[in-house]
Amino acid sequence: MDVAILDLAEALRTGNRVMAGDALGKLGAGPLDFVVPIVRAWMAADAGGDPVALLDAARTDGLARRYIVEHRALLLIATRRTDEGLAAIRAQAALDGEPQDLRTTAAMALAARGQRSAARDLLGEDAAQTRIRKVRLGAAFGASRLFARLGSDLAGQNAETLTIALMRATLLLDPADDRSRLLLAEALKADGAIDSALATLASVPSGSPAYAAAQGERIRLIQARGEEKVALDSAAARAALPDAVPGDRQLYADMLVEAGRDAEAATVYAQLLDRRDDAPDWTIHLQLGGAPGRAGRWDQALPHLRRAVELGPNQPVALNYLGYALVDRGQDVAAGRQLLERASKLRPDDPSITDSLGWSYFRTGDNARALPLLERAAQGNPASATINEHLGDAYWTAGRRFEARYAWRAAALHAEGEQQARIAGKLANGLTRNSPKVGNGVETSRWLGARAQRRVAARDLTDQQRMAAP
Repeated sequence: MDVAILDLAEALRTGNRVMAGDALGKLGAGPLDFVVPIVRAWMAADAGGDPVALLDAARTDGLARRYIVEHRALLLIATRRTDEGLAAIRAQAALDGEPQDLRTTAAMALAARGQRSAARDLLGEDAAQTRIRKVRLGAAFGASRLFARLGSDLAGQNAETLTIALMRATLLLDPADDRSRLLLAEALKADGAIDSALATLASVPSGSPAYAAAQGERIRLIQARGEEKVALDSAAARAALPDAVPGDRQLYADMLVEAGRDAEAATVYAQLLDRRDDAPDWTIHLQLGGAPGRAGRWDQALPHLRRAVELGPNQPVALNYLGYALVDRGQDVAAGRQLLERASKLRPDDPSITDSLGWSYFRTGDNARALPLLERAAQGNPASATINEHLGDAYWTAGRRFEARYAWRAAALHAEGEQQARIAGKLANGLTRNSPKVGNGVETSRWLGARAQRRVAARDLTDQQRMAAP
């Protein structure tokens, strides 16, 4: 299948219709069979046929429907049935929310037809920050957009080999698509090909809207290669540039947090908040609350954590951080649990959130509800010292002493500092009234700060930058 995708891209790039037909035949026999009518429709448009009729005759059930509907709208624009195409895009927007990718692709198609004003109108508020690239409408364009969309949808779903093939096919057809370079680098990293990912990012030119995001990804790749100091120094250098974007400074601050340099990180976050011209970012307030929280200065931390939830009421990480802090400190357990229940509904498979919710029940004496959640959390993240310690405490309270010690031993494998000493005491003496209290700012940070913050703050901001780079 991967070979067929690349063969199809090469055939469309060179105009070899026989080779394209052979590749489509191979794809039609596999799980990506739904791409065949879409590509054939674009080829029909090149030949002067009726591509819309071909798509209308294709199956539109399940996974195929979304892609066929989108490309039907694009083909209406490509065949100068602009009003129908725009109506179809708006109808799709009503179903999918705000499909930025589709609007950007449609804007490129409109511009290629000489309708730049309509393209800007379609982009709306995003027009000022979105560069409408010049493209040539045809089968190569249509297939490149289809492959790019498929690869983007597959990102992070353990389908690296297929994603890599799709992104490489996209770049064969559209070498100027730097957003696809970012996605290709991400898939290569997930596949363990760090050097190839770095080489891919190096090909993003400095004038590209995706350049800043590419540099941020490059720094993360250097870090993933084990060169922590080089990565941190590179992040500091980018953050200090006169033309540094907010993502550069946020990446540097995130990495300072991961390095345990909270005071320096707090300074950078505060500067970032002061310099933002747009609406405040919930992730920055979350990080601003993290540094004093780790030091136990909750009077300074809580206002920022509450503000993070105000700005991101549906952000699971913000809900989890504040909810856990309130429950663990016994400050407002009912409110904290409500936040954790909301977080769990939004991200039910996140072990950290599941652990927090289970811990909230344990702290209020409802061990029967706590245990299943804590067990599920430990299954989802067996290497978490905090989750395993929580589970051990719940087992001990339920009278399951052997299982409690097993969980504590698992926690001890990854514990550090005060937590390590506390778990050693539990293994020696069990859970007693004199056992040190589980949960403080430092531990909260261990599993919410470095891991979740990096994933959410750095990645989501990078995604926002990508959206501005068609």
